[in-house]
Amino acid sequence: MLDELLLASAGRFVSVTFRKRDNSSRVMHGRLGVTRYLKGGVSTLNPETYITLYDTVSKGYRAVNRGTIQSVTLGGVTHVADTN
Repeated sequence: MLDELLLASAGRFVSVTFRKRDNSSRVMHGRLGVTRYLKGGVSTLNPETYITLYDTVSKGYRAVNRGTIQSVTLGGVTHVADTN
């Protein structure tokens, strides 16, 4: 559900909190749809599993596993995943 909200952000700035592979939590600030810094080639990530967004702090593209998203902040409103 939160992944759908993230995909519907339409290029607006978002903050995403998710669990990394080492089980630590990370907050990332960025945007979807940024193409300016692409070098060419084709993404090898499965789009059903990962969402790629541009991290405005690290200035690079990052992949977020859809299944590990804990919260999404969009337009000043924070949406938290159900823990059930």
